Amino acid sequence: MGGGLYDYVLSVVDVMSLPKPYYEEAGITIYHGDCLEILPDLPKVDLVLTDPPYGIAFQSNYRFIKHKRIAGDDCLPIDAVNMAIDKALSAAYVFCRWDQLAAMPQPKSVLAWVKNNWSMGDLEHEHGRQWEACCFYRRPNHKFKKRIPDVIFGDRTGNMYHPTENPVSVMKALIGANTGNDILDPFMGSGTTLRAAKDLGRQAIGIELEEKYCEIAARRLGQEVLDLGI
Repeated sequence: MGGGLYDYVLSVVDVMSLPKPYYEEAGITIYHGDCLEILPDLPKVDLVLTDPPYGIAFQSNYRFIKHKRIAGDDCLPIDAVNMAIDKALSAAYVFCRWDQLAAMPQPKSVLAWVKNNWSMGDLEHEHGRQWEACCFYRRPNHKFKKRIPDVIFGDRTGNMYHPTENPVSVMKALIGANTGNDILDPFMGSGTTLRAAKDLGRQAIGIELEEKYCEIAARRLGQEVLDLGI
């Protein structure tokens, strides 16, 4: 069975199954919860843009601003990554470490986010890591609005809001490169993707497991002054 009316009815049922939004205003919605439980009930979106936990139990101990361990950071959440990619109609971008590329679904491109700082890692037996990978997945309706290089230079965030915070400028570059209005970030963190979407006049949905980051994201979205992520 199929058809427009049937698909519409199914989409309405799915939306009714969703939990009450933690935050909802001006086309931006935040859900507090496990993305594995929420993603199945979400409708398709144009673009998925997310930075999932890397499964390294990261804890910020050497920075001026210290953060607790990230919830759910005990393994790379491949099941959720696959589910998120499937929600994208145009494109999906998923950040990961270089040594996780083999575990990721095969991408169309791999972008390098070059940071304005060095990550810590093994200080004695490893070169200072200055970039992170971002896997690009072309979806059925994909069309570039502006084709950009596969190397993106980002501002330093200082991790003021989150221990593994991405720059707003990097998220804006990826969003702005693609057509489509609806953005999804199932590992929202402190809401950088949503902030970038709002600044660009796009709609967005974010999902976050830790309530404290939902609150931080809601505060960031409430700022009318452009948030540069610093």
